[in-house]
Amino acid sequence: MGSLHRFSCVLLVLCLAALGRAEYVKYKDPEQPVAVRVKDLLSRMTLAEKIGQMTQIERENATAEQISKYFIGSVLSGGGSVPAPRASAQAWASMVDGMQKGALSTRLAIPIIYGIDAVHGHNNVYKATIFPHNIGLGATRDPDLVKRIGEATALEVRATGIPYVFAPCVAVCRDPRWGRCYESYSEDPKVVQSLTTLISGLQGDVPSNEAGKPYVGGRGVSTVMVSYSSWNGVKMHANHHLITDFLKNKLRFRGFVISDWQGIDRITSPPHKNYSYSIEAGIGAGIDMIMVPYTYTEFIDDLTSQVENKIIPMSRIDDAVYRILRVKFTMGLFESPFADPTLAGELGKQEHRELAREAVRKSLVLLKNGKSDYSPVLPLPKKAGKILVAGSHADNLGRQCGGWTITWQGQAGNENVTAGTTILSAIKATVDPSTTVVYSENPDSGVVAGDKYDYAVVVVGEPPYAEGFGDNLNLTIPEPGPSVIQTVCKSIKCVVVLISGRPLVVEPYIGGIDAFVAAWLPGTEGQGVADVLFGDYGFTGKLSRTWFRSGTSCR
Repeated sequence: MGSLHRFSCVLLVLCLAALGRAEYVKYKDPEQPVAVRVKDLLSRMTLAEKIGQMTQIERENATAEQISKYFIGSVLSGGGSVPAPRASAQAWASMVDGMQKGALSTRLAIPIIYGIDAVHGHNNVYKATIFPHNIGLGATRDPDLVKRIGEATALEVRATGIPYVFAPCVAVCRDPRWGRCYESYSEDPKVVQSLTTLISGLQGDVPSNEAGKPYVGGRGVSTVMVSYSSWNGVKMHANHHLITDFLKNKLRFRGFVISDWQGIDRITSPPHKNYSYSIEAGIGAGIDMIMVPYTYTEFIDDLTSQVENKIIPMSRIDDAVYRILRVKFTMGLFESPFADPTLAGELGKQEHRELAREAVRKSLVLLKNGKSDYSPVLPLPKKAGKILVAGSHADNLGRQCGGWTITWQGQAGNENVTAGTTILSAIKATVDPSTTVVYSENPDSGVVAGDKYDYAVVVVGEPPYAEGFGDNLNLTIPEPGPSVIQTVCKSIKCVVVLISGRPLVVEPYIGGIDAFVAAWLPGTEGQGVADVLFGDYGFTGKLSRTWFRSGTSCR
């Protein structure tokens, strides 16, 4: 019995030792090189686990159970997709962490990467700092400013437990009739190129002791999102030449390529007409992760069938998953999959709001100052008897911020939108306490003529919009903007501030305007507008695109 007991003890020790050796897994060891970790993990994955990594689903569908069941690799929030109205940073982080626990409960415990549109600050989140849209940043011509905006945005996004943003948009918009023109820094590729410093702000700089690598942790970007557009008649989501031959092979991009929202569906017309073909064409072109975002079981089943039937080779699947895993390992997601609660205070931080205010100041473009060179109107005097502030955009935070603010399309209003300072509030805070400020959104001639005003500030512009909803063939100032300009400016010395995502036709009114300022879509910090109107800072912004006479001819 004693011998048997001793033998059992020895056997137990040997089994435990063997178990200890079996528990060592290379991909879980942060001391191993990234390439070693990726190859080790990839070699352990089933087809279902691989295809799960290639699938990005919308937050609405993303329960911990579904993430675990389908081995989902990524989750996103579309525009306006939030855990709850006015959700706090802690609520966001709790939601993302809950999903992450589902991912980590799987056999291989591969963390999800959660992505969100943060195109002018952390714009889906209540009380986040909303910076000027890119068209305004293009007018600053200030790469350092844009980099600092990237750094602030990164902190605010991380405050909500999210490590991945779909930004910046590096489109070079040449046609302002396109509804996405405000997402473009400029019509000049050199200006756009100079302001990709946002990427360094979002991801961090290349460490000084290494040459850098073309994905997170070094030069370049971690992911590239394919556009809905076509090039020479070929849908970008099906363009093997540009995605694989050019981006991946010639430029040696080593991150992963992601589709846009239901982007492969739109390879066909109408969208989703032949989804099997769309999957084959999109994956075959070189897209690594598909933003499904709802019908993900259909995508998973169809892609699985195509691989099993050798329509799509396993080598293409392995390349896609290798790239996705490389990004996840490089960014430290395996070691730090959960939110950092100490960052919660970064959301809407006062220092970030001051940075946004600086960006607003530098983005303003002075296009007219006085009806002659000898009678400038700006800067305005802070001390005056009575001044009139008018227009649909003077006291409206939602219109001031534009699209991609809290919701996809944006929305008009103040308290129902987010926290910030309207231009009217900024004017009231800037003028001398003895100055009477009268506000009328749409004053009639009786209001204008009934009082003696020293001057007027008229703030008008476009309603909020995003993407195709902003396509516009006319590019005129929407009513009642023109009426307000004409009513006010024919009786009072006036400054017109235009809030818009692009130049608009002003030729019919410019002669009657004393001063004209393009303020673009300034975001939450309207105080930056007043800073310059009243002379605390000078105008430094330059047009980032051509200002045309009409919607069909250019100046």
